Amino acid sequence: MSRPRILVVGAGFAGVACVRRLERRLTGREAAISLLSPFAYQLYLPLLPQVASGVLTPQSVALSLRRSEKHRTRIIPGGAVGIDTEAKVCVVRTITGETEAEPYDHLVLAPGSVTRTFDIPGLAQYARGMKTLAEAVYLRDHVIAQLDLADASQDEAERAARLQFVVVGGGYAGTETAACLQLLTHNAVSRYPRLDPKLIKWHLVDIAPTLMPELGPKLGAAALEILRKRGIQVSLGVSVASVDEENVTLTDGRVLPCRTLIWTAGVAASPLIGTLGAETLRGRLVVEPDMTVPGLPGVYALGDAAAVPDLAKGEEDAICPPTAQHAMRQGKVIADNLVATLRGERTRPYVHKDLGLVVDLGGRDGVSKPMGVELHGMPAQAVARAYHWGALRTNVAKTRVMTNWLLNAFAGDDFVRTGFLASKSGTLRDFEYTDAYLTPEQIRAHTASLRAAKS
Repeated sequence: MSRPRILVVGAGFAGVACVRRLERRLTGREAAISLLSPFAYQLYLPLLPQVASGVLTPQSVALSLRRSEKHRTRIIPGGAVGIDTEAKVCVVRTITGETEAEPYDHLVLAPGSVTRTFDIPGLAQYARGMKTLAEAVYLRDHVIAQLDLADASQDEAERAARLQFVVVGGGYAGTETAACLQLLTHNAVSRYPRLDPKLIKWHLVDIAPTLMPELGPKLGAAALEILRKRGIQVSLGVSVASVDEENVTLTDGRVLPCRTLIWTAGVAASPLIGTLGAETLRGRLVVEPDMTVPGLPGVYALGDAAAVPDLAKGEEDAICPPTAQHAMRQGKVIADNLVATLRGERTRPYVHKDLGLVVDLGGRDGVSKPMGVELHGMPAQAVARAYHWGALRTNVAKTRVMTNWLLNAFAGDDFVRTGFLASKSGTLRDFEYTDAYLTPEQIRAHTASLRAAKS
């Protein structure tokens, strides 16, 4: 009898936690485990703004999946572009662009999320994101390039436009990105004697009335005060009306001459979820408390892509927020439920009480709410960094991150560009590949031979 095939889609917090637990709990004879991911690393997403600002190197936040000598999971280098649940096949586009069919007996969907966008003129062509490692590395190059070009320019209007930056999104990603990159330009300007520091302007724009409302009004106000003291112009209740190569037009009528629009206005579940034809809630796959997908035997979903009931809140219809602490714990529970299913035991629901949130604003600033305790300033930043450092999966990653933090604190930055993607625009279109997914008809065409063989 052949071993059951477990296919885990996605190597984020949820997918990696699931695979690691499966490897510890299952013997090689009980199941064959495969992990589908374009890259053989787990990205520690909360530290991306520090990669963009040069505090951390890219390798520090990319935790290799091949470092362990004991792993037995087969890593498939590619991305899922469609799923045929009837044939129990995942359609994979490999990193070479080829399309393959990967059969499964049990499927764990942890494809994560993509940057949420809207139908705003020019947004897809000119906005830059902060969702992938490549985007963070590119964004650092781009920001430093604007300083270089402004320093060399003889045109005062061009110089002012290149030194004006707009970040859209007042959540954690947008606030941390604006804070960290503003520190980058603030520290760099001393190396550009021809530039007037007053010309460097950072704008943080969000349609919501407050920053990071999940932290509560007090900490949101504290974060707002920190940003404004640094000179960041925060505009709430405002969004982007249109963007082109040289200007960003806001919904309040302001036109900002600008060559850099960073879009971090929330996330949406991976488009892969839409290929299943299953019920969704605000774009996330509806699942049972044990994270099984109703009506799809052998399919589980978790993390940003799933609407997992938040039983700890005790509120009807409450779902877990798309955060790392939930994703990691959901991965472990799904692994336990898979083991229970294979061994004929009962599964259990996912229950976890939120431990709080931390926001690192760079330098000595932060706002945090661990276990409901509100902190801001240096204590909050210390808690934020301690939390992130402790959450890193390997000792090698912890050593790299701590070394980078210490080196940056004592030696500063050299403001070097790597030339990454110098020949491309580096917009959302270049990084997130949201147009790669197949239609249900295309999926069935790819799996037709497998369905015929089964019948």
